[in-house]
Amino acid sequence: MLRQKKLLNSFSQEAGHLVLMLLFIFTASIVQAQEIDMLLKGGHMIDPKNKIDEQMDVAVINGKISQVAKNIPAQHAKKVIDVSGLYVTPGFIDMHVHAFNGTDVDAYIADGLTSLPPDGFTFRAGVTTVVDAGSSGWKNFRLFKKQTIDKSQTRVLAFLNIVGNGMVGRFEEQDTTDMNPQQTAYMIKKLFPDIIVGIKAAHYWGDFTQVDRAVAAGNLANVPVMVDFGEHQPPNSIEELFMKHLRPGDIFTHTYSYGPTVRETVVDDNGTVKPFIFQAQKRGIIFDVGHGGGAFSWRQAVPSMQQGFQPNVISTDLHAESMNGGMKDMSNVMSKFLNMGMSLKDVILRSTWNPANVIKRTDLGNLSVGTEADITVFNVRKGDFGFLDIRKTKLKGTQKLEVELTIRAGKIVWDLDGIDAPLWEQELQKK
Repeated sequence: MLRQKKLLNSFSQEAGHLVLMLLFIFTASIVQAQEIDMLLKGGHMIDPKNKIDEQMDVAVINGKISQVAKNIPAQHAKKVIDVSGLYVTPGFIDMHVHAFNGTDVDAYIADGLTSLPPDGFTFRAGVTTVVDAGSSGWKNFRLFKKQTIDKSQTRVLAFLNIVGNGMVGRFEEQDTTDMNPQQTAYMIKKLFPDIIVGIKAAHYWGDFTQVDRAVAAGNLANVPVMVDFGEHQPPNSIEELFMKHLRPGDIFTHTYSYGPTVRETVVDDNGTVKPFIFQAQKRGIIFDVGHGGGAFSWRQAVPSMQQGFQPNVISTDLHAESMNGGMKDMSNVMSKFLNMGMSLKDVILRSTWNPANVIKRTDLGNLSVGTEADITVFNVRKGDFGFLDIRKTKLKGTQKLEVELTIRAGKIVWDLDGIDAPLWEQELQKK
């Protein structure tokens, strides 16, 4: 009787495996027979999540990744784009921007002119997703959503400022009575959990009160906190910040800033990375570049890279006062790290899959089958280049990322050299 049961179980398992195999073959045949909307052929794919670093084709159907494989047949594709000699990656995620663009001429970043409408600055740099870094608080987030998030082709997510009015101005950001963890958490957890991915503490002149309120809100909403910790006189201890106030998964932005009178630096005056920086990173503190218009210096970044301290996330801190200085755009900031010795694979990791994990949006930053087709295609130019920091000092380099094609949700939103376009003479002949 026992032997019969074992035989029956074995037969059931084999039958189950057979059914699964037939189902897989049937599904695969349907996918192959289905007409592909767009097929990128011949590119070198770098997809850190899926551990791909080789030549692969990628097919898109109905705005989603339908297949990633070598030599996907082109006969079923409506559009075939030859990307041979180029790199194909997930759409870049810029985890630190200011996009609450508005018309309040008295405001700084919240609904003001310093914030930028994202579509004009994202796609040309390969960015398909941005995270606004605390421009709005719970009191004005709905306006930000209506004006920017709902109107943009770029996917716009947000860190909600612990200050209810957001970044209206420096004086308003000192108001501790407007730092309400409960209201902030409610806005995230109950109203906009798919859009608001974290909390921001910034520009505070006092002690750790603002950070602690932000962390309290982060605990209530189960989201990370990003801290801009650099306007205290004398500077507060970043070791105390990392080890006593922030949690693993919380974010320290403007990592390579140099402003020692108001902000403690990660590299000391002798050019040595402080030992507790490595300990903090090992503890789980996330170090974000947040380049900006005043927060990236070679004297901090170069020694850090040479001594093995690398950022977890590469980001721009894009706004009207940063975009025309040392920080040009996301591809320029990524190029800086490439020229400081970071491998291309690691640059892509820190611009795609790492930020996706930090903000707990693992549906982003990868090219897995079934995900929304956010894709960046770029080349790495070789030559004699110069890269500026915020102090207008230069690092010479030999490599520069140049974005050729950006695809957002399966639609081409940036085509630098017309690799998707027919020659005009051919179109003329058709008529």
